[in-house]
Amino acid sequence: MPEKTPIYDNDSITSLKGADRVRKRPAVIFGSDGIEGCEHSVFEILSNAVDEAREGYGKIIYITVGNDGVISVEDEGRGVPLDYNAKEGKYNWELVYCELYAGGKYNNNDAGSNYKYSLGLNGLGAAATQYSSEFMDVYSYRAGEKLEMHFKKGEPVGELTRTALSKKDKQHGTVVTWRPDLEVFTSTAIPKEFYEVMLERQAIANRGLCFILKFQNADGTFEEKTFQYENGIADYITALVGDKYLTPPVFLQMEARGRDRADKPEYNLKAEIAFCFSNEESRTEYYHNASFLEHGGSPDRAARTAFTYAIDKYIKATGKYNKNESKIGFSDVEDSLLLVINSFSTETSYANQTKKAITNEFIAEALTNYLKHALEVYFAEKPAEADKIASQVLVNKRSRETAEKTRVDVKKKLASSSDISNRVEKFVSCRSKDPEKREVYIVEGDSAMGSCIQGRDAEFQAIIPVRGKTLNCLKCGYDKIFKSEIIVDLLKVIGCGAEISGKSKSAQNTFDINLLKWSKIIICTDADEDGFQIRTLLLTLFYRLLPTLIKEGKVFIAESPLFEITCGNDTYFAYDEKEKADILNKLKGKKISIQRSKGLGENEPDMMWKTTMNPATRRLIRVSKADAEETARIFDTLLGDDLPARKRFIVENSGIYIKDADFT
Repeated sequence: MPEKTPIYDNDSITSLKGADRVRKRPAVIFGSDGIEGCEHSVFEILSNAVDEAREGYGKIIYITVGNDGVISVEDEGRGVPLDYNAKEGKYNWELVYCELYAGGKYNNNDAGSNYKYSLGLNGLGAAATQYSSEFMDVYSYRAGEKLEMHFKKGEPVGELTRTALSKKDKQHGTVVTWRPDLEVFTSTAIPKEFYEVMLERQAIANRGLCFILKFQNADGTFEEKTFQYENGIADYITALVGDKYLTPPVFLQMEARGRDRADKPEYNLKAEIAFCFSNEESRTEYYHNASFLEHGGSPDRAARTAFTYAIDKYIKATGKYNKNESKIGFSDVEDSLLLVINSFSTETSYANQTKKAITNEFIAEALTNYLKHALEVYFAEKPAEADKIASQVLVNKRSRETAEKTRVDVKKKLASSSDISNRVEKFVSCRSKDPEKREVYIVEGDSAMGSCIQGRDAEFQAIIPVRGKTLNCLKCGYDKIFKSEIIVDLLKVIGCGAEISGKSKSAQNTFDINLLKWSKIIICTDADEDGFQIRTLLLTLFYRLLPTLIKEGKVFIAESPLFEITCGNDTYFAYDEKEKADILNKLKGKKISIQRSKGLGENEPDMMWKTTMNPATRRLIRVSKADAEETARIFDTLLGDDLPARKRFIVENSGIYIKDADFT
């Protein structure tokens, strides 16, 4: 039985007050008390500057980040009012920076509102960021004066002060400088990448607005970067697709007025839509009132419905479906679609304070109807482009269906069995059943297998030979790959399935890393040309079928020595020419014997253990993602279909190997 808690009575109920409402529960406002929450607090201050600029007050916003964690946001707006508010009976600095649910953006839908389409709506952000800061300094330049107010750990420091500006000083706007408090957030080390992504998105959503980031490096120097799209999403989507478009970018604009429910007030909606199709690139992005909608919501619903409807209708009308063929889905469209929707409304229902999705029914309905009609007109006016789109979407659909069928077939083929050793020829398992201890060696041929079996530790080391060379998995289709007995046997032994990629993002695969039977998968081949080729083919196999194992650091290459150097009763192994030279220099003056290392199959078991299999003395190279990508690139250059690239490679690199050429 658990111990009883202390008395729980009427006096047990308390309320958080003032700064504690945020400082003790930051995740309620910012979505997290970690780095994500800290990042969102920065966005809240930036939002106020963006709202001013979008109303026509200023075109440049400056963001400065010091290496001491101090952040500054400066705009060219009207300057936030900080003076006494007779209507509220308080100073505006109290309302804006010390009160939750206080601000000037609650009446956006009213005629004459100061902010029509506002990024900040709830009146929480400025106060919440102030409350969560180690300190905050606010400077407001308006009406020929500089007003300033200072805060520390959520509390005001001193009184509001004002300084008259000289007649020559025309500065206007607001400067907010602060440092997020480590007592509130578990981390405040916001990376430069966050600022770059945030400002890039704001530049996309706010056409013509210029953001200048000044980021201080550890050595004290500043890096400066500008973010601006003069034509907003139209320029952005053109930059995204470059010359890789199937159909050129299309830019649309719409406005509407409506309501989410009969008993709700009407509000204004306007939207910009930019899209094109490509068989190399794909992306969908949604913005609302300049907030990036990570989870989409209403615009995403509209896009899915409208694009699927319009393209399906065109395919049916032109008879492109095969007999009894299933209809397309949005995943088939999305695989070749680049789409950006940038919408604004005077009333917005966000899913939460972090503004990652909107839920307005009218926005979803209005965008759906507009897009359906606009796409029908576009297809009618541009039949050649419509035909390209429909054909590509059908290719995507059929590729997805093929991938899904392949997945099912492969899953059946790779179905696990308790007695795998009886199903995989010449596979020799180990005694341990603990995946955290077990390791499997993929060795070159039967002769190497014999030495490895005798030289291994049978408790945790298993052996599987590759008989001959594996397929070039970069060039083969899945049907051919999974007809290869060598590949199928390897996948059975590894145990976690295969990662089958299809054109569709929704295509499933058989891969489950939780089913992996080994802590290490070790490629072990001879240190000669044949061995290197087999190693390369195996690496491309992992790159194509099991990239996650590379990413997770499960794939290794066992280095084998090139030279065996004997001096008396001592034996030394050199893995390259430099090591050989170093050993010879160390043994200078002594009687030595140098022997080129034989292939693995000719090594004695004790030598195999010492040089290749003993965890204490062996040399393993962990294969990284970059290693695999470079291997695949070189392999594709030398053995792929790009003949001009192969010729360039030979011309650029032939000099390296000229000494080995046989001209006789």
